[in-house]
Amino acid sequence: METVKEEIITIRESRKTHKKVPKFVPAGQTSQMIVGASNETDLQVIQLSSHFYKQYALKRVYYSGYVPMLSDSRLPAIGTPVPMVRENRLYQADWLMRFYGFGAHEILEPDSPFLDLDCDPKLAWAIRHREHFPVNIQTASYEMIVRIPGIGTKTAKEILKARKFNQLTLYHLKKMGAAVNRAKYFIATTGKNEHLAHLTRDNFRQYVLAQTQTKFKDQRSGQLALF
Repeated sequence: METVKEEIITIRESRKTHKKVPKFVPAGQTSQMIVGASNETDLQVIQLSSHFYKQYALKRVYYSGYVPMLSDSRLPAIGTPVPMVRENRLYQADWLMRFYGFGAHEILEPDSPFLDLDCDPKLAWAIRHREHFPVNIQTASYEMIVRIPGIGTKTAKEILKARKFNQLTLYHLKKMGAAVNRAKYFIATTGKNEHLAHLTRDNFRQYVLAQTQTKFKDQRSGQLALF
């Protein structure tokens, strides 16, 4: 990986002065991890991915659940196939690191090293860290707005532009493409959040999941979704 990285840099610099220099890995360097063949945790997987991105400037890391296709004693034997949803959660965690500013240490912690299969890692992080919410979308930074479940990078940028001219409401956010059925539990449009008033720390996760999963059916179907 280090060799490929250095060659990419060398070729890129050479093309600045010599346009006929042949292309080398024009799409960028990628890698793939086979997940579930050993006792690795999701935390170990995303920590390694984070290292690859930082150390070798990888363009992308792919994840595939291990499937023992051959009857070969040299291959690991697993009793239960790796569920598709685990692959999806790893891709979602990867997306958070690449585009949402999350560190691997924020997505998972040593005392809870596996991704929550019941909700995407962004929503899981927000539920664990209620001390950061509700976020006032009229004044919050872009970095904090994109951490709100239900709000993606495109919507976050639109919020920054629109709030200069209007006091934003859930109606505005929905028009911008936000998934307000989950975002409403983590934002404040007028300095407070009436949706959180009746929720205690103990029932918050259960309540939010029950409300959001009625509209988001991707959790067990193998479809990838992240806001």
